[in-house]
Amino acid sequence: MAGRINDDDVKAVRDAVPIDAVVSEYLQLRNAGGGNLKGLCPFHDEKSPSFQVSPSKGLFHCFGCQEGGDTIAFVMKIDHLSFSETVERLAAKAGITLRYEEGGYNPGHQRGERTRLVEAHQVAAQYYAEQLGSPEAEIGRKFLAERGFDQAAAEHFGVGYSPAGWDHLTRYLRGKGFTDRELILSGLSQDGRRGPIDRFRGRLMWPIKDVGGDVVGFGARKLRDDDNGPKYLNTPETPIYKKSQVLYGIDLAKKDIAKVSRAVVVEGYTDVMACHLAGVTTAIATCGTAFGGDHIKILRRLLMDNGSARVIFTFDGDAAGQKAALRAFEDDQKFAAETYIAIAPDGMDPCELRLAKGDEAVADLVQPRTPLFEFALRQIVSRYDLEIPSGRAAALDEAAPIVARIKNVASQHEVAVQLAGMLGILDTQFVVRRVAQIARWQRQGGAKGPEQAAPRRRGYEIQAPTAPAGPALNLRSPAHRTERELLKLALQRPELVSPAFDAYGVDEFTAPPYAAVRQCIQDAGGATGAPADYLDAVREAAPDDTVRALVTELAVEAIFAKTVDEAYAGDQLVTVRLRAVDRRIRDVQGTLARLGAHADPERLAAVQNELWVLTQYGQSLRNHGAAAL
Repeated sequence: MAGRINDDDVKAVRDAVPIDAVVSEYLQLRNAGGGNLKGLCPFHDEKSPSFQVSPSKGLFHCFGCQEGGDTIAFVMKIDHLSFSETVERLAAKAGITLRYEEGGYNPGHQRGERTRLVEAHQVAAQYYAEQLGSPEAEIGRKFLAERGFDQAAAEHFGVGYSPAGWDHLTRYLRGKGFTDRELILSGLSQDGRRGPIDRFRGRLMWPIKDVGGDVVGFGARKLRDDDNGPKYLNTPETPIYKKSQVLYGIDLAKKDIAKVSRAVVVEGYTDVMACHLAGVTTAIATCGTAFGGDHIKILRRLLMDNGSARVIFTFDGDAAGQKAALRAFEDDQKFAAETYIAIAPDGMDPCELRLAKGDEAVADLVQPRTPLFEFALRQIVSRYDLEIPSGRAAALDEAAPIVARIKNVASQHEVAVQLAGMLGILDTQFVVRRVAQIARWQRQGGAKGPEQAAPRRRGYEIQAPTAPAGPALNLRSPAHRTERELLKLALQRPELVSPAFDAYGVDEFTAPPYAAVRQCIQDAGGATGAPADYLDAVREAAPDDTVRALVTELAVEAIFAKTVDEAYAGDQLVTVRLRAVDRRIRDVQGTLARLGAHADPERLAAVQNELWVLTQYGQSLRNHGAAAL
């Protein structure tokens, strides 16, 4: 029977390990006022942070799911550990030697299962790293060198080598006191004819760590032609390793991900190494599985879903990479971050790009390039001949159901408008209505006709009044954030945006709720020469309480700029107008594509002239800013 940990030692562990330091290993924390910190709860999905930590009290509590407790309770809950396993892990971090009652201290027998499996992996990682310097591992060192990784890089990432013999690691771990059962359970060994043998033999080894920094598995790369196994072999599912819940490099990247609110998702271990060595220290990779919902949960807790958060995928440019991008797009709405895709020239992965063009090229690659939804939809529509009506109709039939899966009404509307532009369909509202119709059918469980759909919902969805974030808009689009800023300026500092703002059409605000507020300002007489009761007039012009509440929210919400002046106001005016011009240019280009070479000459000339005027105006806005309005 395992001994009980001394009560004084348990208290010492609680006192020695600050709760904010522990929680910060799993999610991003921000100041919540009153000495408390807040973040997105790791125990349930939420869009606004309701999880609070009190460092002075050593406690945490989620006001959403009601989970709470001290440091030990947090680690027990998030890592599914027993009480003793948790205390042992925290004690090891704090350098505290624990005393056990009822039989004394016997760590080899008294530590919990998870602790033993993690320790076995840690010992194995050290063993593999040492073996990389052996004569047998020359082939592994050559593999690394050919990809631009020296000894220092291998040490930084803990890369090692598994000897080609049957049971080198197994015998080594036995000598360290681990049982055959523990070795099999850990996935480090497997059953052989005469007992356990090494699972990984003659391969380059990458230790895979969880977000807390514990080694929980390995990725093994084939090096020799006579190895009949797969190119990459990963640890099987074990009590401590679930491939859908781990991200390679997360232990190294988590602090920078939280700091800069950006994560770069690559496809392999060497890609993570290349990115980090090139200065892209937010790079991570999945471990032999597609990027999915559990991975998103890990990143959301680090990014904390703030408006500037970005996730950049660097899938290969081949068919498999494009398929991976489409899968990622299906999960895209689970993020509140903006999602992008970056594909290197000639379809090179980050490791190949670093070798061919250096660190700067890798750093430049992951600067946001193409929004993920745009890439995914373009991949679909590119398979069709958009020059003929049947081709556009077929492309719409395939793409519209994907857009319809976007749950947020405002985001769905915006993507539908952009889809119309891609297809060259001038009647954007037709595409918007088609997407909305399919969305209703999907909500009804696949109903086949509009007569079976639920009554159309008016307006836009907002969160419950108790939620601090206001309207339930998914602000992934930079356009939405800029529109929001411009409306705040028009309500709070109308003199800075007048009279230009009053010339802006309602359709220049792509988010329906923001368009509704723009209409209110127009109905109240505009922002130019705003009287003393200006805000009251705008609120009175609101068609319902929902829009009126949004007007109030925008009127009191802080403007993001440190210096709110004419220059800042001009930037917002130009950005909103320029995006409207660019949208119209895409529409006109679609019209030209649809007209074709045999169109009526007068009609063709009129459309070409409109395109020229729009292009010139857009260029003037880019060159001269607010002066061109």
